[in-house]
Amino acid sequence: MSTLEDLKAKAQAAIDDRAEWLIRNALTILDNPEPGFHEIKTSRFVSEKMSELGIDHESGIAITGLKGVVQGGKPGPTVAIIGELDSLRVLDHPHTDPDTGAAHACGHHCQTPMMLGAAVGLMLPEVLENLAGNIAFIAVPAEEFIDVEYRWGLHQNGTLGLMAGKQEFIRLGAFDDVDMAMIVHTASDSQESTKFSIGGTSNGHVVKFVKFIGKASHAGGSPHLGVNALQAAMVALNALNTQRETFQDQNNIRLHGILTQGGVSVNSIPADVRYEGR
Repeated sequence: MSTLEDLKAKAQAAIDDRAEWLIRNALTILDNPEPGFHEIKTSRFVSEKMSELGIDHESGIAITGLKGVVQGGKPGPTVAIIGELDSLRVLDHPHTDPDTGAAHACGHHCQTPMMLGAAVGLMLPEVLENLAGNIAFIAVPAEEFIDVEYRWGLHQNGTLGLMAGKQEFIRLGAFDDVDMAMIVHTASDSQESTKFSIGGTSNGHVVKFVKFIGKASHAGGSPHLGVNALQAAMVALNALNTQRETFQDQNNIRLHGILTQGGVSVNSIPADVRYEGR
């Protein structure tokens, strides 16, 4: 009968044997970045790989999410291993998609392959029959909270109840059978000898999408007839910035945002300016 250490060694050896396959999967995702709730190709690709490993799964959860539960040989808790599907938008990243501006600048292209790697090891028959509990392999969309106006539109038309992937998974009940969840994230500043860093807390956030509505007018001929929404937005941003000096360091408060629309023409007084921030 195999000991726990024997089973660990066999699982690790199985993962090492599939290392090239896992790296190819990560590079494929790296070369096909898709922002949150747009991860159509990524979701399809991960679904294919889950099927290759024999993981029966549900797709289309929260638009692009996936979930497959594998039962161990003995009763016990259900532990979820999570991978995130989405990218950021970073125009000057070396792996940016020139058509969308999307890029895997936060390492999510490694997360679903790490989830698949765990599946390779844990689904060995000898390992699985000795496992007390179940494993839920979950690929979630939309961890990066970007494209707020787009997501608000999905919420408004009833496609989404909540505007981020894990939150929507929770709302839909996809975590109801999960007792514990874990995820591994890459880091660019770790020491070479550091494999994992565990600990600390994460802050929640409040997201704001604001429309500043003014009145358009010709900027050269009749600026006095317009109401400049961009100037109003700048006043608001400056007022927000003055709040930073009131934040206590130990509270780790961050305040940041962008203007996603600042006007449509330099010779027209901006009448519709849009801000996304948190």
